[in-house]
Amino acid sequence: MKAVILAAGYGTRLLKDLENVNEQRLKCLIGTPKPLLPVGGFPLISYWIEALKADHDLKDIHIVTNDMYYSKFKEWAKNYPFVTVLSDGTSTNEKRLGAVSCLQLIIETFQIDDSIIVIGGDTLFYEDFHLQDVLKRYEVLHKDNKQANLVLSYICKDEDTKKYGILEADESYRVRAIKEKPKAMDTASRQAETCVFL
Repeated sequence: MKAVILAAGYGTRLLKDLENVNEQRLKCLIGTPKPLLPVGGFPLISYWIEALKADHDLKDIHIVTNDMYYSKFKEWAKNYPFVTVLSDGTSTNEKRLGAVSCLQLIIETFQIDDSIIVIGGDTLFYEDFHLQDVLKRYEVLHKDNKQANLVLSYICKDEDTKKYGILEADESYRVRAIKEKPKAMDTASRQAETCVFL
Protein backbone atom coordinates (compact mmCIF):
# COMPACT_ATOMS: atom_id res chain seq x y z
CA MET A 1 0.00 0.00 0.00
CA LYS A 2 1.11 3.53 -0.80
CA ALA A 3 0.13 6.68 1.07
CA VAL A 4 -0.75 10.02 -0.48
CA ILE A 5 -1.11 13.10 1.67
CA LEU A 6 -2.90 16.01 0.03
CA ALA A 7 -1.32 19.29 1.10
CA ALA A 8 -1.75 21.60 -1.90
CA GLY A 9 -4.28 23.98 -0.37
CA TYR A 10 -3.46 27.63 0.18
CA GLY A 11 -5.19 28.09 3.56
CA THR A 12 -6.85 31.33 2.49
CA ARG A 13 -9.47 31.30 5.28
CA LEU A 14 -6.83 30.54 7.91
CA LEU A 15 -4.62 33.34 6.56
CA LYS A 16 -7.49 35.84 6.86
CA ASP A 17 -8.14 34.68 10.42
CA LEU A 18 -4.46 35.01 11.37
CA GLU A 19 -4.18 38.45 9.82
CA ASN A 20 -7.16 39.62 11.90
CA VAL A 21 -6.15 38.03 15.20
CA ASN A 22 -4.99 40.29 18.03
CA GLU A 23 -2.61 37.80 19.63
CA GLN A 24 0.95 38.49 18.51
CA ARG A 25 2.07 34.92 19.30
CA LEU A 26 -0.20 33.64 16.50
CA LYS A 27 1.03 36.13 13.88
CA CYS A 28 4.20 34.04 13.40
CA LEU A 29 2.01 31.31 11.88
CA ILE A 30 1.22 33.48 8.84
CA GLY A 31 2.73 31.73 5.83
CA THR A 32 2.67 28.28 7.43
CA PRO A 33 0.67 25.67 5.50
CA LYS A 34 -2.03 24.04 7.62
CA PRO A 35 -0.40 20.57 7.65
CA LEU A 36 2.76 22.12 9.13
CA LEU A 37 0.96 24.01 11.91
CA PRO A 38 2.22 22.98 15.35
CA VAL A 39 -0.07 20.72 17.35
CA GLY A 40 1.27 19.63 20.73
CA GLY A 41 4.77 20.74 19.71
CA PHE A 42 4.92 18.91 16.36
CA PRO A 43 3.64 19.71 12.88
CA LEU A 44 0.18 18.21 12.37
CA ILE A 45 1.34 16.16 9.38
CA SER A 46 4.05 14.50 11.50
CA TYR A 47 1.37 12.65 13.47
CA TRP A 48 0.08 11.14 10.21
CA ILE A 49 3.61 10.15 9.20
CA GLU A 50 4.18 8.41 12.53
CA ALA A 51 0.85 6.60 12.26
CA LEU A 52 1.63 5.51 8.70
CA LYS A 53 5.16 4.43 9.66
CA ALA A 54 3.70 2.04 12.22
CA ASP A 55 2.29 -0.06 9.36
CA HIS A 56 5.18 -2.18 8.07
CA ASP A 57 3.42 -2.93 4.75
CA LEU A 58 3.48 0.75 3.83
CA LYS A 59 6.24 1.24 1.27
CA ASP A 60 6.00 4.87 0.17
CA ILE A 61 4.52 8.13 1.41
CA HIS A 62 3.96 10.86 -1.18
CA ILE A 63 2.95 14.42 -0.35
CA VAL A 64 1.57 16.77 -2.99
CA THR A 65 1.76 20.47 -2.26
CA ASN A 66 1.95 23.68 -4.29
CA ASP A 67 4.88 25.83 -5.42
CA MET A 68 4.24 28.35 -2.64
CA TYR A 69 4.78 25.80 0.15
CA TYR A 70 7.02 23.29 -1.64
CA SER A 71 10.28 24.41 0.03
CA LYS A 72 8.68 24.33 3.49
CA PHE A 73 7.53 20.74 2.99
CA LYS A 74 10.91 19.74 1.55
CA GLU A 75 12.63 21.18 4.63
CA TRP A 76 10.22 19.37 6.96
CA ALA A 77 10.64 16.09 5.01
CA LYS A 78 14.40 16.01 5.69
CA ASN A 79 13.45 14.16 8.89
CA TYR A 80 11.62 11.50 6.86
CA PRO A 81 13.77 9.97 4.10
CA PHE A 82 10.91 7.69 2.95
CA VAL A 83 8.67 10.70 2.21
CA THR A 84 8.56 12.20 -1.29
CA VAL A 85 7.29 15.75 -1.79
CA LEU A 86 5.90 16.82 -5.16
CA SER A 87 4.65 20.24 -6.25
CA ASP A 88 1.45 20.44 -8.26
CA GLY A 89 2.99 23.34 -10.18
CA THR A 90 0.46 25.95 -9.03
CA SER A 91 1.33 29.21 -7.32
CA THR A 92 -2.07 30.74 -6.48
CA ASN A 93 -5.31 29.59 -4.92
CA GLU A 94 -7.16 30.47 -8.13
CA LYS A 95 -5.02 28.06 -10.16
CA ARG A 96 -5.06 25.15 -7.67
CA LEU A 97 -5.74 21.74 -9.15
CA GLY A 98 -8.00 20.27 -6.49
CA ALA A 99 -7.80 16.97 -4.62
CA VAL A 100 -8.71 14.62 -7.48
CA SER A 101 -6.21 16.17 -9.90
CA CYS A 102 -3.48 16.17 -7.24
CA LEU A 103 -4.11 12.49 -6.55
CA GLN A 104 -3.97 11.75 -10.28
CA LEU A 105 -0.69 13.68 -10.52
CA ILE A 106 0.88 11.48 -7.81
CA ILE A 107 -0.45 8.26 -9.39
CA GLU A 108 0.91 9.18 -12.83
CA THR A 109 4.23 10.63 -11.63
CA PHE A 110 5.11 7.61 -9.50
CA GLN A 111 3.25 5.06 -11.65
CA ILE A 112 1.31 3.74 -8.67
CA ASP A 113 -0.56 0.52 -9.34
CA ASP A 114 -1.32 -0.51 -5.78
CA SER A 115 -3.78 0.17 -2.99
CA ILE A 116 -3.61 3.78 -1.77
CA ILE A 117 -4.56 5.52 1.43
CA VAL A 118 -5.34 9.18 0.75
CA ILE A 119 -5.23 11.62 3.66
CA GLY A 120 -5.97 15.32 3.81
CA GLY A 121 -2.78 16.75 5.31
CA ASP A 122 -4.70 19.20 7.48
CA THR A 123 -6.95 16.50 8.95
CA LEU A 124 -6.70 16.33 12.72
CA PHE A 125 -7.63 13.10 14.48
CA TYR A 126 -8.49 12.35 18.09
CA GLU A 127 -6.26 10.23 20.28
CA ASP A 128 -8.79 7.38 20.13
CA PHE A 129 -8.42 7.17 16.32
CA HIS A 130 -6.34 4.14 15.34
CA LEU A 131 -5.14 3.97 11.76
CA GLN A 132 -4.35 0.27 12.15
CA ASP A 133 -8.06 -0.44 12.75
CA VAL A 134 -8.95 1.42 9.54
CA LEU A 135 -6.32 -0.49 7.54
CA LYS A 136 -7.61 -3.82 8.89
CA ARG A 137 -11.18 -2.89 7.95
CA TYR A 138 -10.03 -2.04 4.44
CA GLU A 139 -8.18 -5.37 4.13
CA VAL A 140 -11.39 -7.26 5.00
CA LEU A 141 -13.41 -5.27 2.44
CA HIS A 142 -10.72 -5.59 -0.23
CA LYS A 143 -10.36 -9.33 0.30
CA ASP A 144 -14.03 -9.82 -0.61
CA ASN A 145 -14.07 -7.25 -3.40
CA LYS A 146 -10.92 -5.96 -5.12
CA GLN A 147 -12.84 -2.85 -6.23
CA ALA A 148 -13.90 -1.95 -2.68
CA ASN A 149 -13.05 1.45 -1.24
CA LEU A 150 -13.31 2.75 2.30
CA VAL A 151 -14.24 6.36 3.07
CA LEU A 152 -14.21 7.62 6.65
CA SER A 153 -16.98 9.90 7.85
CA TYR A 154 -18.61 11.16 11.01
CA ILE A 155 -22.01 12.54 11.97
CA CYS A 156 -22.26 16.33 11.78
CA LYS A 157 -24.96 18.73 12.95
CA ASP A 158 -27.62 20.06 10.59
CA GLU A 159 -26.06 23.52 10.52
CA ASP A 160 -22.64 22.07 9.64
CA THR A 161 -23.55 20.31 6.37
CA LYS A 162 -22.66 23.49 4.47
CA LYS A 163 -19.06 23.24 5.75
CA TYR A 164 -18.23 19.72 4.52
CA GLY A 165 -18.51 17.17 1.79
CA ILE A 166 -21.53 15.06 2.77
CA LEU A 167 -21.66 11.36 1.89
CA GLU A 168 -24.96 9.88 0.83
CA ALA A 169 -24.96 6.11 1.34
CA ASP A 170 -27.49 3.31 0.97
CA GLU A 171 -28.53 0.85 3.69
CA SER A 172 -25.44 -1.30 3.05
CA TYR A 173 -23.17 1.77 3.55
CA ARG A 174 -22.26 2.07 -0.12
CA VAL A 175 -21.56 5.68 -1.00
CA ARG A 176 -23.96 6.77 -3.74
CA ALA A 177 -23.03 10.46 -3.84
CA ILE A 178 -20.86 13.10 -2.26
CA LYS A 179 -22.47 16.51 -2.05
CA GLU A 180 -20.03 19.36 -1.59
CA LYS A 181 -21.17 21.69 1.21
CA PRO A 182 -24.93 21.28 0.72
CA LYS A 183 -27.61 23.06 2.71
CA ALA A 184 -29.18 20.80 5.35
CA MET A 185 -32.46 20.79 3.40
CA ASP A 186 -30.68 19.47 0.28
CA THR A 187 -29.66 16.13 1.81
CA ALA A 188 -30.98 13.76 4.45
CA SER A 189 -27.45 12.63 5.23
CA ARG A 190 -25.33 14.03 8.05
CA GLN A 191 -22.22 11.95 7.20
CA ALA A 192 -19.35 14.43 6.81
CA GLU A 193 -16.37 12.96 4.97
CA THR A 194 -12.99 13.28 6.68
CA CYS A 195 -10.61 13.22 3.70
CA VAL A 196 -9.33 9.77 4.62
CA PHE A 197 -9.94 7.32 1.77
CA LEU A 198 -8.57 3.88 0.99
